[in-house]
Amino acid sequence: MAEGARPLIGVSTYLESATRWGVWALDAVLLPVGYPRLVQRAGGLAVMLPPDAPEHAAAAVARLDGLVIAGGPDVEPVRYGAERDPRTGPPARERDTWELALIEAALAADLPLLGICRGMQLLNVALGGTLTQHIEGHAEVVGVFGTHPVKPVPGTRYAAAVEEETSVPAYHHQAVDRLGSGLIPSAHAADGTVEAVELPSAAWVLGVQWHPEMDEDVRVVRALVEAAGLGPSGA
Repeated sequence: MAEGARPLIGVSTYLESATRWGVWALDAVLLPVGYPRLVQRAGGLAVMLPPDAPEHAAAAVARLDGLVIAGGPDVEPVRYGAERDPRTGPPARERDTWELALIEAALAADLPLLGICRGMQLLNVALGGTLTQHIEGHAEVVGVFGTHPVKPVPGTRYAAAVEEETSVPAYHHQAVDRLGSGLIPSAHAADGTVEAVELPSAAWVLGVQWHPEMDEDVRVVRALVEAAGLGPSGA
């Protein structure tokens, strides 16, 4: 990265069928504007990464300074060896395949990585972990973000970025169950739900279960951008 340049942060996207654009109903790749705006407010330059063939993930990652895996649909349970719960949403197989490949490529390249909601769950699955397919109390009104407090685990990367207990915007009905290899919890909700995970062995890898793009607090993404600005390893 050139001296003085803003770190280039890739953000994965939704893939939706028959989305209406004026008079057109077309398939579309979409990203809520909160994601790029958050990256920009944190000092980065955002670029969208729509689903592609998994063999291209390493080449995409090689062009980035950091990576965000965005929120979205439930991860297909077959990805972590489980039967589908009736309350689990329909699969998003192209996203699962592409984003898992992006995560694996980022980990291999030691690229700074942030998983948001679904992105945190995919990070856990990529490292061999499992998910609880339904919990109560974290998505109380359909289509409306709720808020609840999360408490950092002292000594973690997340706690270094956000020292105090904070109220965060959240909307999810699934959560981390068994942690993936090497991951540790770095924040919890009041009910004990793991709300953030990180990989201490990597340069900068963090997942949060809430949606920082729906908040004014940029500290988590600023930490990603700062790590991305330190070079290919974020070290």
